[in-house]
Amino acid sequence: MYSLVPRKAPLRFFLREGLPGVLALLVAEVFYKFHSFTLECLAFLATWFLFSYLLSVLTPRRTSKEQS
Repeated sequence: MYSLVPRKAPLRFFLREGLPGVLALLVAEVFYKFHSFTLECLAFLATWFLFSYLLSVLTPRRTSKEQS
């Protein structure tokens, strides 16, 4: 898991994935009642992936010129 976090910009990574992660956690807590930890964990991770994907599609990417 540690190797998934980029070494150059960890704060940007956590800011980028924080909002989808918190939203996925709220959705999982309110709606997912499978009575199985494994199923709820997988559903949470799938929801987080979906929210993260939607955020990446809806927000424009910064080019290397804009970052300088």
